[in-house]
Amino acid sequence: MKKIMFYINTIKRDGAERVMTNLASQFADDGYDVIFVTSFRTNGEYLLSEKIKRYSLEKTEIKQSKVKRNISRILKLRRLCKKEKPDVLIAFMGEPNFRAIVATIGLSVRTVVSVRNDPNREYAGLIMKFVGKYLLPMADGCVFQTEDAKQWFPVRMQRKSTIIFNAVKQEFYRVERKPVDQLIVTVGRLSKQKNQKLLINAVAELKDDYPELKLRIYGEGVLENELNNLIMEKGMDGVISLEGQALDVPLKLSEADIFVLTSDYEGMSNALMEALAVGVPSIATDCPCGGSRMLICNKENGILIPVGDKSSLARAIKELLDNPVKKKLISENAKYSAEVFSENVIYMQWKKYLEKVIKNNLG
Repeated sequence: MKKIMFYINTIKRDGAERVMTNLASQFADDGYDVIFVTSFRTNGEYLLSEKIKRYSLEKTEIKQSKVKRNISRILKLRRLCKKEKPDVLIAFMGEPNFRAIVATIGLSVRTVVSVRNDPNREYAGLIMKFVGKYLLPMADGCVFQTEDAKQWFPVRMQRKSTIIFNAVKQEFYRVERKPVDQLIVTVGRLSKQKNQKLLINAVAELKDDYPELKLRIYGEGVLENELNNLIMEKGMDGVISLEGQALDVPLKLSEADIFVLTSDYEGMSNALMEALAVGVPSIATDCPCGGSRMLICNKENGILIPVGDKSSLARAIKELLDNPVKKKLISENAKYSAEVFSENVIYMQWKKYLEKVIKNNLG
């Protein structure tokens, strides 16, 4: 394996995009010839290594019907594969996965797709369900993040797949924790999926018992005004703050007394993994498709709560605030357990799996 091509719609600042750009940079630094393809360019992109050759199928996003969009991008991606002749094409997310498979039919390019979210959401609807059940198994390999996601797909796809966690950069393991007492932190896009409303409501319920309690919400998104209104409605202005995009996530996490993830569904949360790597005692919803459950052993290196359960969330926060010894033990266990997804460990898993795909040795 000498040449690797990566393909995703955009590299705007989101979880899957961060994983792919970091992975591409690692392969480039390791001496591989790396090509990175996006469907189009956007503002606020992740930076790519200068060693990586970058293409976009469209200079700016072309607005057209779903059928025309997919046909156009498949043909352009196929032309690029013929031109660059990569040993393997790696795609992330629903539509890019499908396009990568179709674009490489009849070519000598191995195709590896990756499922980055709950398949019940990512492959919802008749067309996408058909893609997931019948077209994705045509790939030469697939990388899942969780066992639950893997089980959604046909056995013939499972047999040639592997499970690889997201990687966390070394800066999160090295940062020194200086927690601010009773400071809760969450990091994530301001969206219905992340359900920050649940956390706001739980903190509002606890405020009378914990006068020093604070919540900082880092992230941007479509629900900013709605969340601000809820904060004001609950009388939590000055207690709960929307901090916008965090420019130094390791530093923000190092200040956290507790980290909370309230998602209704997730692939595998980068924010939760980073909090564990820093050693922040963490509470997470046990949401589909099982990422939190794979990262947290309940009450040992974190706390799992049911999705959407405000009372359970409030009790979990209270449990950590009232038990400093337990909180310290969970912190230590979290940092220790996070070693399994350090970036070097995860990179070697990707490298080993891709070599097997190239050699068609997945049996």
